[in-house]
Amino acid sequence: MPDPKNPARDEDIEVEERQKTAVPKRYKVIFHNDDYTTMEYVVEVLRRFFHKSETEALHIMLTVHKKGKAIVGLYPRDVAETKVAEVMRDARDRGHPLLVTTEPE
Repeated sequence: MPDPKNPARDEDIEVEERQKTAVPKRYKVIFHNDDYTTMEYVVEVLRRFFHKSETEALHIMLTVHKKGKAIVGLYPRDVAETKVAEVMRDARDRGHPLLVTTEPE
């Protein structure tokens, strides 16, 4: 029934739906253990490419050594893939078989 006191109430009100902003999926960068890459090189890479402190780098390197792998960080996909490519190229250039991978969080 129409409301004579408030005619606007009877009108159809257009509501614009906002698009939800999707949070970009993050990707884990993972270092894998091998029997040939030196611990010193792993620490150097963690400091140089991932800006880890000496303490953080040593902790991650020891985790990789003891557990077989460790997550180094979480990044947007393009950043994670770029870091993996840079580290792998540097490792190959220096003769290390270091394996670094990325996977969705």
